[in-house]
Amino acid sequence: MSMEHAVLDSPIGPLTAVVSDGGLAGLYMDLQRHRPAQETFGDPAESADATPFREVAEQLKAYFAGDLTRFELPLSMRGTPFQKRVWDALQEIPYGETVSYGHLAEEIGSPTASRAVGLANGRNPISVIVPCHRVVGASGGLTGYGGGLERKRYLLDFERRVKSDSTLF
Repeated sequence: MSMEHAVLDSPIGPLTAVVSDGGLAGLYMDLQRHRPAQETFGDPAESADATPFREVAEQLKAYFAGDLTRFELPLSMRGTPFQKRVWDALQEIPYGETVSYGHLAEEIGSPTASRAVGLANGRNPISVIVPCHRVVGASGGLTGYGGGLERKRYLLDFERRVKSDSTLF
């Protein structure tokens, strides 16, 4: 298993992209809760323009420009079978919308597992692209976010603004 990483710029701060076996294995914010130790990210890439980092960077740039609402990247996420079910379900949450932890638990067929869903959500290794920021508390309020509530609010407000602007046409 060969791993490389590169740091990409974004409106929410630097994002460390980790690639393993040709797929994106991680996208971490600085000071992110549950961020693995830097030495586990493998060697630094020769350049952030190297494939596959170029595709990750291009899609993130299009996302933050409001031109991309669904990422199409090969992912190489490692986790328990339950975590992977949660992470797969996160990718089905529509752009600019939110769901509760309880709703997500029901979606994966474990209606009583909203706490476990919250824990798996918090361990999502690919921020932004696997949109864990779209999960909110039962009341609709913002709850914990590994990248900080300010970033979660930014991402949700950004997506809602882009979505509402695109419905004008």
